Amino acid sequence: MSKRIRIFTAEDVALHASPSSCWVTRDGKVYDVTRFLADHPGGDDLVLNYAGKDIGAIMKDAAEHEHSDSAYDILAEYIIGRVGTGESIVSDDWEATDDFEPEETDVTADFEKNEFLDLRYPLFLQIWRANFSKSYYLQQVHSPRHTPESPRLFGPWYLEMFTRTSWYVVPAFWLPIAAYLFVRSLVQFSVGSYAVPAFTSDPAAPIRAVLAGRVVPAAFTKTVPCFIVGNLIWTLLEYVFHRFLFHLDGLLPDHPAALTLHFLMHGIHHYLPMDRLRLVMPPMLFTFLSYPMTRLAHLLFPPAMANGIIAGSFTLYVAYDCMHYALHHTKLPAYVRDMKKYHLAHHYKNFDLGFGVTSKIWDYVFNTILPV
Repeated sequence: MSKRIRIFTAEDVALHASPSSCWVTRDGKVYDVTRFLADHPGGDDLVLNYAGKDIGAIMKDAAEHEHSDSAYDILAEYIIGRVGTGESIVSDDWEATDDFEPEETDVTADFEKNEFLDLRYPLFLQIWRANFSKSYYLQQVHSPRHTPESPRLFGPWYLEMFTRTSWYVVPAFWLPIAAYLFVRSLVQFSVGSYAVPAFTSDPAAPIRAVLAGRVVPAAFTKTVPCFIVGNLIWTLLEYVFHRFLFHLDGLLPDHPAALTLHFLMHGIHHYLPMDRLRLVMPPMLFTFLSYPMTRLAHLLFPPAMANGIIAGSFTLYVAYDCMHYALHHTKLPAYVRDMKKYHLAHHYKNFDLGFGVTSKIWDYVFNTILPV
């Protein structure tokens, strides 16, 4: 064939088991025989009995009807792809241990066997030009690979630099922003929300107010509760983002663009869960995700309250991302060791459960707790 053969899973084939869409397999190849049903010499019922299934044995069965070479030639005209032979290492039998160290992936052998992504080359265009179905993509992307160095996502360095983030970039970038918003909230509670100039016109105004002693003690009794509310809101956002945005697997369209977006957002983390430079969010990505939430906060609350809540959310976000890195790579105290086992079970045991990273509270609330 002149075009690349598309890779499907057995589950893909099984979905096409009706007169309107009839697929079969033979010797690992997938055939769409829908248009052939009316022309089958033995009637369409004989073919539909094996719709969505393998027909290799029945075509050779002399007791039924052993097919001629011309029958196989006709079948070859309807080939649309092949069944992927990829393996999955995610298993309900996986057990978390304190000394868990995954085996390094042989990237050459991995690509030869699974024909999914070649980790020796930039990954973005491989996903964008995908020749595999959504089902095969999800099977493979949730089967972790492990490499000593971060595989490239893009070829050009000026694009690649935005995909790699060291853990310390997150607190260095976001904690000063959270601190500024906390101070801005204090000043607004002290002198009035609308007495402080807009950030775009005078960003240093809250700092000058603090240095001038204009913050009153009572402001702390208002900003600190808002900050704590922001902490609590982040724990819910953490769960919602992880479960309903990053794991939108079932609703994902079977299209290369959708698979690419999924891979960039979270799929790459499940595919390379121990990649040290892709364990925390690049600042650009979190800016994009947080913008609607910060706008909503300012719509729902007065400026002083909104800034205090956002400061609390940003601070706990920093704790979340740093903890996420630690869960994958560092020696930890007892509580965090427990969460590490829990989070690794999300990767290696069942990626449809266990969405909490800093705590399990919302997994209990929404009944997605993952037994470890």
